[in-house]
Amino acid sequence: MEQIYTSFKITLLLLLITTAPSCSQTDDIRSEPIQEQNGNTQKATYLALGDSYTVGESVDFEQSFPAQLDTRIEETKNLNVETTVIAQTGWRTDQLIASIMGRESGNYDLVTLLIGVNNQFQSRPFAQYESEFPELLKKAVQLAGNDSNKVIVLSIPDYFYTPYGQQNGNEQISKALDDYNHFAKVTCTSMGITFLNITDITRNGLNEPELVADDGLHPSSLAYKKFVDRLYPLVSTRLKD
Repeated sequence: MEQIYTSFKITLLLLLITTAPSCSQTDDIRSEPIQEQNGNTQKATYLALGDSYTVGESVDFEQSFPAQLDTRIEETKNLNVETTVIAQTGWRTDQLIASIMGRESGNYDLVTLLIGVNNQFQSRPFAQYESEFPELLKKAVQLAGNDSNKVIVLSIPDYFYTPYGQQNGNEQISKALDDYNHFAKVTCTSMGITFLNITDITRNGLNEPELVADDGLHPSSLAYKKFVDRLYPLVSTRLKD
C-alpha cells in the first residue's frame, strides 16, 4: 500500500529506513518538511526517483541530494520548488517500476533517477537491469511531459569504498557497478537523456571518510552536496526563472 506524506513543499512517497545495507528495511517512516521560502513568484516541480541514495539514508532528509538541490534552486533562482520523492531503501528496478508504472503521465519540470545498486547487491541477473532500466527511463520521460531534456540520471555510487564494503566485499563490487553504469550511460545517450557521473565522488570514501555517513555505508551530507554541485549546473539551464 502506498503511503503519502505532504508538507509545505516536499511530498515524500514510500520512504523507509534500513539498519543494514540497502536490502533490508524497518517500519520507521521519515518525513520532514523543508521550510517554504518567501518571495518566490514562479513554481517548479521536481520528481526524484530511486532508492536509499535518493532517500538520503542515514542523514537528515534535508541533507539528501533532492532536498539540497531543492534548496539550491530556491536560493539561486526566482522559483518555489515543489519536490516529490518516490524512493525506498532497498528498492531494485522492478520495485521502482511497480510503484510508478500505474501513474498517469505527468508534467514535472525536472525528474532525476538513481537506481540499480540493489539489483547488484541482491545478486539479481544483470539481464534484469538491462530489461527494466530502459522501462524506467521511458516512464521518467513520460512523467516529464514527454520531454527527455527534463530527465537526468545519476550514476550508481560505489559502496566498496566504504567501511562496510571493505569488510564485506572486494573489487568485484566496483567492476559490477561499472557494468551497470556503463549500460545506463549508453542507454541514456541513445534516448537523448543526460547521464551524470557521481560515482567517482564516492570512490574517495576511504581517503576522505567524511564522505561516508555514520552507518559506514551510505553517502554523507557532504557527499550529497558534491552530487548537487555537479547536478545544479545541469538543472539550472533547464529551469526558467
